[in-house]
Amino acid sequence: MLSRLLAVLVLLSAMQAGGEARAEGRLRIVEQFGTVYLPLHVLRDQKLIEKHGKAAGLDIQVEWTKLSGGAAINDALLSGSVDIGAAGAGPVIVLWDRTKGSAEVKVIAALGEQPNYLITSNPNVKTLKDFTKADKIALPAVIVSQQSRLLQIAAEKEFGEGKYGALDELTVTLPHPDATAALLSGSSSITAHFSNPPFQEQALQNPKVHKVLSSYDIMGGRITPTLLYATSKFRNENPKTFKALYDALNEASQWIETHKAEAAETYIRVEQSKLEPAFVKSVIDNEDVSFTTIPQGTFKYAAFLAKIGAIKNKPASWKDYTFEVLHDKPGS
Repeated sequence: MLSRLLAVLVLLSAMQAGGEARAEGRLRIVEQFGTVYLPLHVLRDQKLIEKHGKAAGLDIQVEWTKLSGGAAINDALLSGSVDIGAAGAGPVIVLWDRTKGSAEVKVIAALGEQPNYLITSNPNVKTLKDFTKADKIALPAVIVSQQSRLLQIAAEKEFGEGKYGALDELTVTLPHPDATAALLSGSSSITAHFSNPPFQEQALQNPKVHKVLSSYDIMGGRITPTLLYATSKFRNENPKTFKALYDALNEASQWIETHKAEAAETYIRVEQSKLEPAFVKSVIDNEDVSFTTIPQGTFKYAAFLAKIGAIKNKPASWKDYTFEVLHDKPGS
């Protein structure tokens, strides 16, 4: 864990050192961990951004980096170290609120519908009320991450109005790979993990681990947990690059839906994963999973964040924090 933290700090430093403004045709994208980022893996593997750029008469150079947690992604975007961030709806809407009237950060597209599971190795935990101070719940970033906000929404439903922070003191920050390893080790203080596919499915193969609840349970239906976003300045100054990215995302999402086996192999190749292709395919083939660029269920996060005072500007609709390229779509 320490080595990973040091690596992230070094990466941020390097990114900030090269944070000068980029001209049209340069694109710096930061992603996180899991199959929810599969459309980005396909973009990289098939060079779809470059393909759509060339169709518009533009040679696009794409740079890829990886961080863990929406807070780190947001810091990188605001510092000018990256052009495109990928994070959960919670962190993205908070950044939209913070930059309203300045950088004007907005959503470019969703990365697909996939559930997040709260899983545990504690056999006594069947509901949220069963957690005790002896339990530690790992998630990408305390308070601000997608999983942290989901836990707060669930806590308020379980413990009562205004008690959304009832479990916050039990949460600790860990990237999904480290949290999975800690949970499965049995020797760690980590007894639960608000996870991400395929890490949650990987952990659930262990008979000592079980699911407490799903993000779909919390939000009352299917949602797109992860969004791609950028500043309005980047969008306005790089219209051809922006369009190439958007068109490439749509192509990647459509390709995944009809090429699940090949998409699983793409994930393994790009992530250099040791998981079996059949296992990864089973994760993305789940009936609860679909790859779409249209945001779904995001306004529920916005309403919650406004209610608890995490954002000052309550949007009137999901279109307030998304770019107009999405506005003719059936989003929410």
